[in-house]
Amino acid sequence: MPHSFGTRARTRHMFAKKFRQHGPVHLSQYLMKIKVGDYVDIFADPSIHRGMPHKGYHGRTGIVFNVTKAAVGVRVNKLVNGRIIEKRIHVRIEHVRQSKCQKEILERKAFNQKAKEHARATGEKVSLKRTPKLPKEGYFLKAAGDDGVLTTIQPLPFSDLV
Repeated sequence: MPHSFGTRARTRHMFAKKFRQHGPVHLSQYLMKIKVGDYVDIFADPSIHRGMPHKGYHGRTGIVFNVTKAAVGVRVNKLVNGRIIEKRIHVRIEHVRQSKCQKEILERKAFNQKAKEHARATGEKVSLKRTPKLPKEGYFLKAAGDDGVLTTIQPLPFSDLV
């Protein structure tokens, strides 16, 4: 038989609550402060059917462009036939959570500002570029005997015990 092509087709695990996570939506979800320009992650809450996004937007990150009393408008990028289109969708507040994608960038920005001020005050030059993690420094491992004498171990010759 051919499979169905409904809006919730093939979402058995996507639109299912996790183990021991069932129950009503927490009040903090409704009281979440979201402003225009914030980054949000779209995660559909399967217990609330109203204002649920399409399965194609589940797990996507977007930017808020509109805030209403019960929902938010989100700009999301979607891949359509090899090109990326910016889609504008409205999703109820239960299906949205604050994104942490900008957290590292903002922390680095604040750290760089402090480093610049410190450099200006002391007059030293500071590099604000990100550098890859360097390999670990080499070191000598202490011998097991701690007497400083190297022990050479030789393999035993093969002997056929017939």
